[in-house]
Parts: sequence; structure tokens; C-alpha cells
Amino acid sequence: MDFGLLLGSMVQVFAPANVLFIILGAVGGILIGSIPGLTSTMGIALLVPFTYGMSIIPSIGMLLGIFCGAMYGGSIAAILIKTPGTPAAAATVMDGYPMGQKGEAGRALAIALFSSFAGGMIGAVIMTFLSPFISRMALKFGPAEFFTLAVFGLSVIISISGKSLTKGLIAAFFGLLISTIGMDKTSAYLRFTKLPGFYEGIPFIPGLIGLFALSEVYGNIENILKGTKIHTKISGVLPSWGDIKIIARSFVSGGLIGTFIGAIPGAGGDIAAFVSYSEAKRVSKHPEQFGTGIPEGVAAAESANNGCTGGAMIPLLSLGIPGDSNTAVLMGAFIMHGFQPGPMMYVEHLDIIYAVFMSMIAANCAMFIAGMGGIKIFAKVISLERKMLIPAILVLSLVGSYGINQNMFDVYFALAMGLVGYLLQKYEFPLSPILLALILGPMSESNLRRFMQIDDGQFWKILTKPICLVFLLLALLSMITAVINQRKINQRTQASPHP
Repeated sequence: MDFGLLLGSMVQVFAPANVLFIILGAVGGILIGSIPGLTSTMGIALLVPFTYGMSIIPSIGMLLGIFCGAMYGGSIAAILIKTPGTPAAAATVMDGYPMGQKGEAGRALAIALFSSFAGGMIGAVIMTFLSPFISRMALKFGPAEFFTLAVFGLSVIISISGKSLTKGLIAAFFGLLISTIGMDKTSAYLRFTKLPGFYEGIPFIPGLIGLFALSEVYGNIENILKGTKIHTKISGVLPSWGDIKIIARSFVSGGLIGTFIGAIPGAGGDIAAFVSYSEAKRVSKHPEQFGTGIPEGVAAAESANNGCTGGAMIPLLSLGIPGDSNTAVLMGAFIMHGFQPGPMMYVEHLDIIYAVFMSMIAANCAMFIAGMGGIKIFAKVISLERKMLIPAILVLSLVGSYGINQNMFDVYFALAMGLVGYLLQKYEFPLSPILLALILGPMSESNLRRFMQIDDGQFWKILTKPICLVFLLLALLSMITAVINQRKINQRTQASPHP
């Protein structure tokens, strides 16, 4: 590590003109992330052509600002209207939305912002000092390792099943079942239906919007006529010192988990957030409170998905392999400016590498500043009367569903999934296991089949791979501790007096 060059890059990145572009990117990212249906990938892709005439440092800084800003922005819609603005904010819904319903939307947004900043900074620091080491580890991942990673992710379902483990498993099975709809990735055979809209599988973003946003619209139709509203208290734009002490362990572990999972090509913030949430619940002294609106749940999810921003940059810079869809677009931006990400950048353009490190730190700082400026405005949304808020959510959801592919089929699918989500919630089936199964189902199936083809159908060989064994043991540990926690929750519920 050349600290002289690192300091020089810091001075260059934090020049006023470059900081302005980074702040603009962060503000734009927060706005994009807060609108369901618009993703950080879309925002980065739209702005890449506009950076053509710019130098590399301000252009990459602005794009990283969008990346980091959108990760936090997704939590805004998750907390206020129970709709993850981005897939990575799906786990934030579980405690963020209940906090908002209790009149603590401002507190939830402040905790989400602080945790996003902390997780992002952890990811950026680890990226700066450990990227070559972590990238070599990520290079060892093959189909078998990705399959066991997916199995580990699916083991989290027990922790997010709510009051009934049986209903959580049924919901997860439903998600896995519908994730198989569409064209088989190996044989190109169409399964279950020949509708063109399902050729590439279930439309994920419209499905997410339907499950969380439109199901809420259906469930609140009667409240529109009543004109009910929730009063929220906004005491500040930062969490109190007491809240910081409560969430400290959650955001530190979340940042580390997010960085590690983000550094694995093909994984992402959505998986990291659920794993971090499950881990926070597993080690908690009061696991029964998760899902009812507690700060630790919000902090665990938000620190992990923002930790992924730094983690995803590690394989891009060190190996030339994008960690997720966002870094795939960023790779195009590097190439457009004449730089090929990969090992040779550390030899030929070390100054640019260090500038990217500093730009990631600056992007997280810009996201934090921009977020503080908007919390009081965002939190007031939940105070609107239902007869105004619910129709606005409906229009926003339909526009977001259409905007992904400009396809009315996605709108109809979102409406159908909204009805499914409403009926499931009516009978107290949790929705989060469905979403996690939709994320991990295709990943586990495709990698299992690749592994079986490579190893001539000898599944037992998966036990000879050290990384696979680690993930399988983690999955087993996760399931055992989740079941134990669930028993404790049931015992405390039965022992507590009923009103």
C-alpha cells in the first residue's frame, strides 16, 4: 500500500469540482432508489453516456454516488410504503415498515441512513486494504460453491418466517415453485407456460412491487374511505446515541457480511441483507421482537446491502469480473474511458485504483449528507391521509412495473401478485420467504445442474470442496439456531399474559 499515492488521490478526489459531481450522483441515486421499479443499475446505465467527455475521476465518482445513493434510497420506500425501492431493500421492510406504522418513520429513516453509511464505509475500507486477498478467494467460487451459498441463503427462511414456521416454509415452497416458470436455462425447454412474458422467468421487479406494494393497496382500500393517517415524530436527522449503542453490533456485522457476499460475483445486496438480518436475529437476546419494528432489524439489513457496494467493486478492480449488475455497467464506463479493469490496473494505473478507493469513500459521505437533508421531507409522506397516500402508491407501483421493460404484461403480473400477496397476508403467511425464494431459486437450480454436469452426476463430490462444506455447516447452524429461537419465541408468547 502506497500511502503517499493514496493521500494524493484523496486530495484529487475531494477537489470541489469532483465533490460536486459525487454529490449530484448521490442525490440522483437516492431519488432513483426511492422510486419502486427504478434500480441503481438503470440510473448508472443512463448516465454513463453523459460521462463520455469527462475525465475518469469525476465521472466514476458520480456513478459511484448513484450506486451508493440508490442502495440507501431503496429503504425510503421500504419504510414509508412497504415497497422496497430496490431489491436490496427487501429485508428492510420487515422492521422498517412496522416502525413507520408506529409513528417512528423519522427514527427508522435516520437509523437506515446511519447504518447505510456505516456499512458502506466498512465496505469501502475493506475494498481499499484487502481487495487483492478477497478477490483471490472469490475466484475459487464455481457452480458447487454458488449452489451451497444459495442453500445457506435459503436456510435464512426459517428466521424470517414470522410466527409460524410451517406457513413460512409453505410460502418459500410457493416462491421456489414459481421461480421455475419459464425457459430452462440448460435445455431451453419452456416450463409450465408458453406466455412470452414468462420466457425469461418470473418478472422479478414487478413481482416484488406486487407482493409488497399492491398487496398493501388492496388491504388498505377500506382505510381510504376512513381517511386515516399516521402521525410520526421527527426529532432529528441522525439516530440518538442510545439507538447507536443498540444497533452497533448489527451494523458492524452487517457491513462485514455485505462486503464478503458482495465480493462473490453473482451474489448481491438482496442476499446479503437477508443473511445479515437472520444473523442479527440469531444472536439477539430478544429474537421475538424482530418483525415488529425494532432498530436492529433495520440496521442489519441496511448496513449489509450498502457494504455490498464496496464488496462488489473488489472483483471488478482486482480480477476484471463484475460483482453484480451495477459493477457490470461500471466496467463499461471504465472501458469507455480507456481503462480495462483487472490485475494489470494495479500495475499500470495504480493512481486510478486509489482514486476509485477514495471516490467510494466520498460517495458514501455524499450519500450521508444528502440523506440527512431529506429525512424530514421523506418522513412527512407517511403523515398523508390514506385517501391520498394509497392511490399515489398504486400509481407509482404501476408506473414502476411498466418502466422496467415498457411492457403491459409486467403490470398485469404485478396486479396478480398483489392479489396473491393480499390473500397470503390475510391468512398470516409471510411474504419475505417468497421473495428470498424467487432470488435464490434460479441461482440454486442453475448452479446445481452445472455442477452435476461437470462432475458426472456425482453429488457426493460437493462434500470434498472446503468452501462448500463451510456453507453447508453454516446453513445447518443457521437452521438449528433459528429453530431454537423460534421455540423460545413461542414459549415467551405463551407465558406472556394475553389482553
